[in-house]
Amino acid sequence: MIVSVYKTNVNTKIKLRKVKPVLNRILLNSKWNFDLEDCDKILRVESQKSYSGFLITELHKIGIHCEELF
Repeated sequence: MIVSVYKTNVNTKIKLRKVKPVLNRILLNSKWNFDLEDCDKILRVESQKSYSGFLITELHKIGIHCEELF
């Protein structure tokens, strides 16, 4: 299991509704969640493989800033 953590600009439920279908399409068979209370608006992804580059690119296409934290 790979756990990836991303800093995002998803700071409202409206943005979360915008991003949810994209994440569901990309992250098949994966668990993901946002911590909107965190100052970095963390997206946490648990998956069997890394989606980092593709995920970041796809979210940027819909206007969502996303960068992986190491």
